[in-house]
Formats: sequence, structure tokens, C-alpha cells
Amino acid sequence: MDIRTAIQSAFALLLSGDTALWTIIRISLVTSVAGLAIATPPAVLGGYLIASHAFRGRRIVIWLVQAALSLPTVLIGLLLYLLLSRQGLFGAWHWLFTQSGIIAGQAFIAFPVLTAFTLSAVQSADPRLAETAITLGANRWQVMRTVLYEVRFGVMAALISGFGRVLSEVGCAMMVGGNIAGVTRTITTAIALETSKGEFAQGIALGVVLIVLALLMNAALLLLQGDTRNAGQLQ
Repeated sequence: MDIRTAIQSAFALLLSGDTALWTIIRISLVTSVAGLAIATPPAVLGGYLIASHAFRGRRIVIWLVQAALSLPTVLIGLLLYLLLSRQGLFGAWHWLFTQSGIIAGQAFIAFPVLTAFTLSAVQSADPRLAETAITLGANRWQVMRTVLYEVRFGVMAALISGFGRVLSEVGCAMMVGGNIAGVTRTITTAIALETSKGEFAQGIALGVVLIVLALLMNAALLLLQGDTRNAGQLQ
């Protein structure tokens, strides 16, 4: 199949509402969003606490968080595979080769991304903001909400980067999910499978979906940032 024919077939698949194709997309979105939702609260809280508190070993913690960003997802998949296998610590959960296993993997992958971005955003905030809130009688949770609201675009960038990371990873999803059609086959694992078989149409179609999702997420962030800046100028 030549490239032009493959591209035409790819768009035909997308427009025809091919069941297998859209099932893959749905599984990818469900597992990615679920994994991100699980990782976000502890990651944002952790990033804020690390950035706003001085404690012994703080530099080591920051180093470990940043180092985790470079961990190959296939290594995370291997560790989860060992934990979730029958002889593993959590084998009784029967999560291996299920969407629950993939969601767990996505959460582990997203966690350091969200933590590192939140940490960086909070560190860049004006320290007088927290000091002023404390002076006005705010408690710890109110101070945290104030600071996180101030750096909300940094946190939103963290969410977008985390979502992009989990949606586009292949190693963990392949090892923990098993690439089972209609159950754990995601966009990236399907692309890898179809390409290896020489079936480029579905791979191109799924690649187009990834590109569109990336463009939409970043466009939404840019629009929100633009609206806020314009509002500030008008005031």
C-alpha cells in the first residue's frame, strides 16, 4: 500500500465510524483520563508541599522527582508486571492484562510529571503572596488554594503534559495491558501492532487522532491564558 492510499484509507476509517478504531480511541481516553485523575491530587499536593516547605533531604526529593521524569515507561511496565503477576505482591487483585492495570500504570507515569511541573510553578510564584495570605489570617489550606490559583496555568500545563505523556506512552500499556483487542488495546499499542503487520491505514488514523488531541489541549490552554491576560489589560 503506497502512502497516498494509506492516508486516504485512514481518513475513510475515521469518517466511517469504524467500530474497532473508535473502541481503541475510547479505551485510550478512558484509561488516560482515569490514570491522570488518580495521580493529580497527590501529585499537585506533593509538588506544592515540596516547593513551599523547607525540610531535611528536600534537595534529594526534588532530584528523585526530576529523575523519575526520565524513567522509561517500559521499566514502569516491568515493575508493575512483577507486582501484578500471580506471584507478585498484588497478584490477588487480578489487574494484569486489564484496564485497571493500565490505569495504574498511567497514574504512575503521570505522577512525576504533575509533581515536577507543580513544583516548578509554585517555586516561581511570588513568595509575598503566601505571606500576605497568612497575614490576613488564612489557614494552611487557604494559603495553598491561593497559591495554586495564582499558578493555575502552570498546573494546567502540568495536566496537559501529563495527559500527553500517558496517552502517548506504549511500553507500560503493552506490558501491563497485553494489547488485547477490545479490552486493553490503546492507540499507541495499536499503532505498533498495525505497523508491524504492514497495515498502515489504521496506524495513520490513530496518529491523526493523537495529533488532533494534542492540538486541542494546547489550544484550550492558550485561549484561557489569552482571556486572562486580556481581562487584566482591560482592568
